Amino acid sequence: MSALAHAVRYLTIIPWPDRRRPPGEGLPASLGAAAVWFPLVGLGIGAVLALVERATARIFPSLLAGLITVVVWKLLTGGLHLDGLADCLDGLGGQDVEHRLAIMRDSRIGAFGAMGLILVLLLDVGALAEIPSPQRWRVLLVAPVVGRAVPVVLAGLFPPARSDGHGADFRRGLRSFAGPLALAIAALVSLVVLGAAGMVALGTAAVVAVAFASLMVRRLKGITGDVLGGTVELAELAVLLTVTAWVSLQR
Repeated sequence: MSALAHAVRYLTIIPWPDRRRPPGEGLPASLGAAAVWFPLVGLGIGAVLALVERATARIFPSLLAGLITVVVWKLLTGGLHLDGLADCLDGLGGQDVEHRLAIMRDSRIGAFGAMGLILVLLLDVGALAEIPSPQRWRVLLVAPVVGRAVPVVLAGLFPPARSDGHGADFRRGLRSFAGPLALAIAALVSLVVLGAAGMVALGTAAVVAVAFASLMVRRLKGITGDVLGGTVELAELAVLLTVTAWVSLQR
């Protein structure tokens, strides 16, 4: 339960208290032990989003309901993964490895990061709005699960770019079974909730996440916490776009 509380506190803005830690004390350095809970935390996030979508769809037009749902989505996660994606996009413009890592550590957002966030959020809203309302809650359940399984898998596949930082700490604490278990949970949820479309969406998200991580590894000589966070956003977007395309082709 302590590991679950750790995962909830890190991945969301929910202030789950830990009686064994003094109030106000930060999270432990390593998130690896909590990684097995990431997909299930994603399922909880998805359940909240499904409820929000059901409520807003009864009041607002499809586009506005989708926009409100995405706003709640990003607020619930504290913009954590959006920040990682923006840092990665800014870092791609660096001259060498050290310069790129320095750019990514900078708290300020650059032109590439800002433009990337705008485009990703627009695609999130557009894709969600195009999915018929009776099926929208299903994709909202699946996307956060797939998104939070991705960093658990990737952390075991790629080396860290630095010996310190969240990426390295996360990888050091990661258990050998965490990646396969996270992938199995994501596959089970995708299959049960979305059927064949869910499996295609999972496969697409995996390809997108691995491709992005591979690009960053070539540029940084490894992965960082920002890279893992960025893959969450891209995997979720891949699920939304895949299901949107699937529904469109079935018409």
